[in-house]
Amino acid sequence: MASLCFDKKGLGQIQFRHPNGKRHTLRLGKVAKRLGESVVFRIREIVAAIRTGQSVSADTAAWLGALTPKMYDRLVRVGLAAPRAQSSPTEIAPADTTLDNFVREYIEGRAKLKPFTRRNLQQSRRMLVKRLGAGTPLRSITPGDADRFKEKMLEDYSVATVSREIIRARQFFKAAMRRGLIATNPFVDVKSGSQSNESRLFFVTREMAQAVLDACPDNVWRLIFVLSRFGGLRCPSETLELKWCDIDWAANRIVIRESKTKTRTIPLFPQIRPYLEWAFDAAPEGSEYVIQRYCGAESNLRTPLLRILSRAGLSAWPRLFHNLRASRETELVREHPIHVVCAWIGNSERVARRHYLQVTDADFEKATSNPTSHMHADGGRLQQVEKKTAVPTAFANDTAVQVPPARIELATSALGKPRSIQLSYGGEGCVCPRM
Repeated sequence: MASLCFDKKGLGQIQFRHPNGKRHTLRLGKVAKRLGESVVFRIREIVAAIRTGQSVSADTAAWLGALTPKMYDRLVRVGLAAPRAQSSPTEIAPADTTLDNFVREYIEGRAKLKPFTRRNLQQSRRMLVKRLGAGTPLRSITPGDADRFKEKMLEDYSVATVSREIIRARQFFKAAMRRGLIATNPFVDVKSGSQSNESRLFFVTREMAQAVLDACPDNVWRLIFVLSRFGGLRCPSETLELKWCDIDWAANRIVIRESKTKTRTIPLFPQIRPYLEWAFDAAPEGSEYVIQRYCGAESNLRTPLLRILSRAGLSAWPRLFHNLRASRETELVREHPIHVVCAWIGNSERVARRHYLQVTDADFEKATSNPTSHMHADGGRLQQVEKKTAVPTAFANDTAVQVPPARIELATSALGKPRSIQLSYGGEGCVCPRM
């Protein structure tokens, strides 16, 4: 068995017994407890595979491939992995560097990448090598190949997805240029297009949210759902990294630390407080994380949520967790200034308008609920228009026209020339002298 522990300096380490009988310590350094637990899970699987002579799962194999060289070497030293083939740019001539080898080495060399970012870059690598060839020499890829890559991607994916992958491909080849492996970036002139896809926006109504909560198997999943739908947390990253010490019950605030941008503070919304209180009462003594059941970047929350939606009789909407956040931001903007809401959700106004804010049925109902009322250009509401407009007594003898008249009569002289204008206001008239 493998176990995780921390020394006095807070440095994590995993202690385990190798199948050959020797005890080993794998040092992780400064690492969050939840991330360390996910590494323990992988170590246990590798040890079991060595003991039984079987292969590790595809997920663990991908995890090994995504490790940084420094971390992978530690596994090699304790007998849990075979040495990698050396393929540094100093040992391989630029003309012989293949696309797959370079992109792999580029991703592995970025030690500070977050797990989800590393996973996304690996996914982009697989898309790139599938259409351009894993063994294709890096120098042989031309702007024409980049154009064909875009055309092939558009056959299978939306414009927004293709735009994202072109931007990442441009990032890979820019890094190759900086290392002197290629002279020009073949993707530099390929237009990426818009990453906004309005067809994948979906507003999750309060009624739908209640149906999902009723279909959840337990309070843990109800808490996961409300943290995204009513708290606006990114799931799974921010949801699974939420700790009890981040909740200020007295001030009604929650600190969100695991964020794509930076640490932010959100209100302890009344829609999520009851579920957090239940989780706090049910948590074991000394618990650190709010959600105990799942951990690590490999946690799959999409599949369980799909089962819950099926049980609730709802069809799965696009971008399951993103649209929960988008729905919450759309609601909050109706009640609070957009700069405040963006600070709570953790995005910019530009991103919010392009990828989050939506026009809902409630907006149309609100606009048409009082058809006899009119709106000023600046948003103010006029009073309902009355059929008859009375003239105040103070203006009855005024020669200036104060309100639109109900009837205009033109009086003429015997010669047929205008003599005066008769303005009638509900039976009472005033005569404007001839100009």
